[in-house]
Amino acid sequence: METSEFIRQHANDDVRALALMGKRFPKVDLPYALDQIRGRQLARTKLPTWANTEGIVYPPHLNMEQCSSEPTALYKQDIVRRLLRKLPTENNSTLIDLTGGLGVDFSYMSMLFNNALYVERNKQLYDIALQNFECLKLNNITTENKDSIDVLHRLSSVSIFFLDPARRNSNGEKVVSMADCEPNVLELCDEMVKKSRFTIIKLSPMLDWHSVVAQLKHVIEVHIVSVKNECKELLVVLGNHKKEEQDGKEQTIKIFCANDNDVFYYDENINYSQKCTLQQPIIDKNTLQTSYLYEPNASIMKAGCFAQLSETYHVAAISNNSHLFVSPVLLSKFPGRKFRITHICTLNKKEIRRALTNITQANIAVRNFPMGVEDLKKRLKLHDGGTNYIFATTYGEKEHVLIFSKKEV
Repeated sequence: METSEFIRQHANDDVRALALMGKRFPKVDLPYALDQIRGRQLARTKLPTWANTEGIVYPPHLNMEQCSSEPTALYKQDIVRRLLRKLPTENNSTLIDLTGGLGVDFSYMSMLFNNALYVERNKQLYDIALQNFECLKLNNITTENKDSIDVLHRLSSVSIFFLDPARRNSNGEKVVSMADCEPNVLELCDEMVKKSRFTIIKLSPMLDWHSVVAQLKHVIEVHIVSVKNECKELLVVLGNHKKEEQDGKEQTIKIFCANDNDVFYYDENINYSQKCTLQQPIIDKNTLQTSYLYEPNASIMKAGCFAQLSETYHVAAISNNSHLFVSPVLLSKFPGRKFRITHICTLNKKEIRRALTNITQANIAVRNFPMGVEDLKKRLKLHDGGTNYIFATTYGEKEHVLIFSKKEV
């Protein structure tokens, strides 16, 4: 059996079991075959368009895990589409992806440009990307198997740079800080901004965006991107504009909190000499019982924009540190999960016993509460699951409460 036939016959099989079959198929390039089978299985959910495209080649598993998903690539495409509208229409638009990798982000963004250049120094990834671009029929692109820094130094003027620095060091260990990534974003920032109208940089979602803005110059947008309520990427957009900021003058950037199709955005004052006066209101306990409960999505939690959220949706916080919000009416467009409060009790044993009548299982979450989920579950003697949701939190400064609720679709 040839390698291509082996891949076709075992497309849906367990890769771990297939790895033990090498001796039975001496003509099969087993490592390559396993990469293709495992890669396409992962692509069915992560990159469905690629999975349905004939001829796509998949890289080793680590590269597949690290590459962007289709939803996050499409989100970057939307960013680029909006940025291009700000450029003169007569411009010959050019995209330069300095760290192309597998080429997922590049393949989606490049569709919007007159010309696009993919740069990747890893020969294996470069060759795979080259074949995939042909399968995807990307006709407006050029490619270079070179070092990104050398290419950057050579270029003079482009529309948009895209940079996704490697977040692993020479030992293969994960790194987070911008200075530890390769290439070093902090060292290239000024040159990229000088030679482009916009620069988009993809960073670790573990980074604090305030720290990123403080370290990088020329930031005009921050994007916190989640998929299915899991924070996946932190993107920053740098703009090449004349320096307008002066001492004492307000500087604002736009913060975008995206989770699937929900995007909440606001302006943030980054003049650190001025304190923001916006505060989140705290709910009156007497109205808590008849309210709807809201849990912000992962991107908003990461951004920490709770006062802006309260102002936009007219919701009140249960406490300053609970990150749970309530309102007297159902807000169907609130960016997060929505619940109808059915009951509230303290940790008094009699109150808990009454509240748990006919309840044997529940979904439990703790927010600003002195007990973990597992310990609370044991205390309440509940199993996981069901249609009941219990939020254990602190009202005001020190009153611990259990909020019983039902999820609103």
